[in-house]
Amino acid sequence: MKPGWKQTIVAELAVAATCLLGVSSATSQAASQQKPQMAEQVFTNIQVLKGIPVDEFMETMGFFSASLGLNCVDCHTAQSEGNWAHFADDTSLKQTARRMITMVAAMNKSNFGGARALTCYTCHRGDQRPRVVPSLALQYGPPLEDPNEIEIIARTGAPSSDEVFDKYFRALGGTQQLEKVTSFVAKGTYSGYDTDHQKFPVEIFAKAPAQRTTIVHMRIAGSDEDSVRTYDGRDGWIAAPDKPVPLMVLTGGNLNRAKTEAMLSFPTQVKQAFRQWRVGSTSIEDHDVQVLQGASAGQPPVKLYFDSKSGLLLRMVHYSESPVGQTPTQIDYDDYREVAGVKLPFHWTVTWTDGQTSTELTEVQPNAPIDNARFTRPEPATMPKPSAR
Repeated sequence: MKPGWKQTIVAELAVAATCLLGVSSATSQAASQQKPQMAEQVFTNIQVLKGIPVDEFMETMGFFSASLGLNCVDCHTAQSEGNWAHFADDTSLKQTARRMITMVAAMNKSNFGGARALTCYTCHRGDQRPRVVPSLALQYGPPLEDPNEIEIIARTGAPSSDEVFDKYFRALGGTQQLEKVTSFVAKGTYSGYDTDHQKFPVEIFAKAPAQRTTIVHMRIAGSDEDSVRTYDGRDGWIAAPDKPVPLMVLTGGNLNRAKTEAMLSFPTQVKQAFRQWRVGSTSIEDHDVQVLQGASAGQPPVKLYFDSKSGLLLRMVHYSESPVGQTPTQIDYDDYREVAGVKLPFHWTVTWTDGQTSTELTEVQPNAPIDNARFTRPEPATMPKPSAR
């Protein structure tokens, strides 16, 4: 995201609604339903992006933000910061965005059989206006390499996916030791765009094979508010004051990401989670890494980056589908420490098109008893009141 943006709690709310939206007054009633809410049920003045769940709509807003390098108030109005009602106000950029969405969809339909071969990012690349003159500095300068964009091609002498996974499990403490840890409770601190980069206490509850709940205890405007993210092994939710609805049901790629994160808490099962694995190699900063790309029918791929020397997982990249293209989420792991004979990352950073968060653990209790109620659908969050300006 563009540096220097004002990152208050309300501004983060706005980032989730970057273009084309305004919030409906009927939000609280719709949020009580288990069925995913459609964008037009929650936001007003939706003219193009109808018929998609709220979490997917938010992914789409992040895609626009990343593609054009714009903030919420760039597409909306200054009055929309701190006042949800003004997000429905029309602006010239919102009108342009609607035309561009329709144009790109027509081009993909006419030339690529409806596949999203062209997206906002194809031309904009982080700029509001696409460049039309070639850049000599880019042409003759050093290549800009993004390890997330690695194209995995089979090559002779490369290790198999089984070998990469086996090295990873050994680095963590061995398969037998890993299978002895069937749950854990962790405490630490959390910070990010949704907390204005202030650190707040966080609790994590995880149970094998794939249940995970994260609770951030925030203090907003003098009151205590919890931000809760839960995956119960099948369904997932987010109940947080920085979201446009009190309880957001996870769907599609967001639900798959929650599942993969939960499985990585007990990593021996990840190997069987995807039907096909491809092996590649690249580097992340000064680390040579082996890359495993997993694929399953009908789902975007996931990429796992393992340090070639230590075998430890350094990064996961997950993709979600949106009406305008795939949106990536990157999770970087470090500070591995031994707990009950098993190494766990005590720090990780999550980066996606809507922001960045950091979690640092201070203690982990392995095999702690956890009430199943920890993994049920959370109570809706208390939403902040808009400012009257």
